[in-house]
Amino acid sequence: MDRSGPVATLRTALVRFARHHPAEGWCVGLSGGADSLALTAVAAMLRPTTALIVDHGLQDGSARIAATARDQALMLGCVAARVLRVDVGVDGGPEAAARSARYAALDAARDGAPVLLAHTLDDQAETVLLGLGRGSGARSIAGMRDWDYPWGRPLLGVRRAVTVAACAELGVQPWHDPHNADPRFTRVRLRAEVLPLLEEVLAGGVAEALARTAAALREDTDTLDALAEAHLRSLQRERDLPVEGLRELPAALRRRVIRGWLLTTGAVGLTEVQIRAVDALVTDWRGQGGVAVPSPLRYQRLLVQRRNGVLTAATAPV
Repeated sequence: MDRSGPVATLRTALVRFARHHPAEGWCVGLSGGADSLALTAVAAMLRPTTALIVDHGLQDGSARIAATARDQALMLGCVAARVLRVDVGVDGGPEAAARSARYAALDAARDGAPVLLAHTLDDQAETVLLGLGRGSGARSIAGMRDWDYPWGRPLLGVRRAVTVAACAELGVQPWHDPHNADPRFTRVRLRAEVLPLLEEVLAGGVAEALARTAAALREDTDTLDALAEAHLRSLQRERDLPVEGLRELPAALRRRVIRGWLLTTGAVGLTEVQIRAVDALVTDWRGQGGVAVPSPLRYQRLLVQRRNGVLTAATAPV
């Protein structure tokens, strides 16, 4: 192995990750693409590693692609490799539905071990841009965490080009997912059009800058979330949230308390717009009606109302 080559770069990243998040063995989510194939190879050099290959069944030949990835994983030194066939639903669109099915399958198959995912610095930069476009606040542009049990992302500081070069150094042929070149997907257009243009206009370094921004925002968000959690514990009365004591908090902290409270009531998929609408029940009270937020129950939503100086949430039909 070239001590200054791409495989060595990935090994250094994985050793650093393992130092902070020790584990006797790993699972790796393997698609067969360059990122996950390179990660699988290096992980197998360091710990007993099981490759988990999710077959979404969305493309012709998906079973063959999954079988090839399984054979490659075993050839690269994995102690085991399993193909997980999933049924992809329709909720949230094709990308979100496939992601939900994939994560559920990986979680069910990991047998208590952490799962390494091959997201790179380029993926992080794309995620930040997507968050900026949605305008959903600091949380949406804080990007992905390198550790969010049971998910580990040791390559968030590594460029995608390094994983491609690592596969070449290892002599393995990655699978090229045609979806990754399909301009119907927003992330593909960010990757192929937006980021290259930003790199050109801003004279380079944009992907790294976006990743640094995400890291800084995660630190700020974690600190504010911890403070908000403490305030929520002191303010909440069973399922209700009194306005008194909440109104006086700084806006960034107050809205985090509201978000945390909504999650305890069963709300899901909260947006910044919804949180701000509930916040207006606290800071701009004029006797207005309730605010509807999503519920995990089909054909149900949560209706947040202010009554006698207290915020309440109850299910209501859609």
